[in-house]
Amino acid sequence: MTNNPQVIYYNAELEGKNRADEFLINICTQLINQYSLNYTSLPDNATEGSWFFSSLLQQISDELEPHQKLIIAIDGLNCIDRNSQPPSTNLFYLPRYLPDKVYFLLTRRPFLREKSGLLIETPSQSLDLADYPEENRRDIQAYIQNYLTPLTPLPYEGRGGQDYSPPLVGEGLGERSSLKSWLSNHQINEQEFCDRITTLSEDNFMYVSQIIDAIAENFYPESFESNQLPPGLEAYYQQHLHKMFPPEQDTEHSTDVLNVLIQQQKAISVEALAQTTAAIAQIIDTDEYEVEEVLENWLEFLQQQKIASETHYSLYHSNFRDWLGKQAFKTF
Repeated sequence: MTNNPQVIYYNAELEGKNRADEFLINICTQLINQYSLNYTSLPDNATEGSWFFSSLLQQISDELEPHQKLIIAIDGLNCIDRNSQPPSTNLFYLPRYLPDKVYFLLTRRPFLREKSGLLIETPSQSLDLADYPEENRRDIQAYIQNYLTPLTPLPYEGRGGQDYSPPLVGEGLGERSSLKSWLSNHQINEQEFCDRITTLSEDNFMYVSQIIDAIAENFYPESFESNQLPPGLEAYYQQHLHKMFPPEQDTEHSTDVLNVLIQQQKAISVEALAQTTAAIAQIIDTDEYEVEEVLENWLEFLQQQKIASETHYSLYHSNFRDWLGKQAFKTF
């Protein structure tokens, strides 16, 4: 954000931040403050639809220079509470049209396009990060190396003739210094650690961030054991499980399908999954349509792979699969 002041950021992952009214209050306040718009407070009905938000975007667009842009980045779009707004509206009341020089960068877990919750009538482009494995690996290695690299003082002017600003107390420390100290204390080579975590991550940034946080909090006092999940990662997987098995939903088919996915070390096709599920369940005659319906509901937790003409499915991370294997699904 410091390097890109034209970007406004909003995270929808945290509880309480995934409601449409909270988003509109936050984003509109940011826009008013950053662009010094003439508002002392938000209108009482600013959260009733997108009218005020869209009005601010148009005002800002009209004032931007030709080389300027406004970029609004929203992370974790899949975590939005749809119950906080009418079902026929865009997620977070995002506008269908955008004025000139205004852009949205939206990130979310995999989803079916027909269930996107968005109607966008402005030029758009979609990127699936799963299509860029080499780039993902480089980004994860750079992310880890960032915690292994000493902070570089920032250049500044006019403070007693000094040319550089020392880091503020606590700035960039914590995880950064703790990780280096932990590796040094355990005589672990930094590059070897980086390569190992990158491989274990399976291109998943949440896994990497939780492992680094756990090391900084001394969760691994002796050595790093990949099968020992830190509390943050377990809580994250528990959220997945809650979404996969909502309380009001019949879970008979879902439980059978999940048990098969847990046992599969490799991706499996819908046809084979249906046959295997029926054999394992020994209760119902599960057909492909029922299996496909379950998989569609779980798409954000799965990886898809095309083999010949068939689509094969597997759980998105082996640690998630192993964690699920320890749960008692028949109790749902």
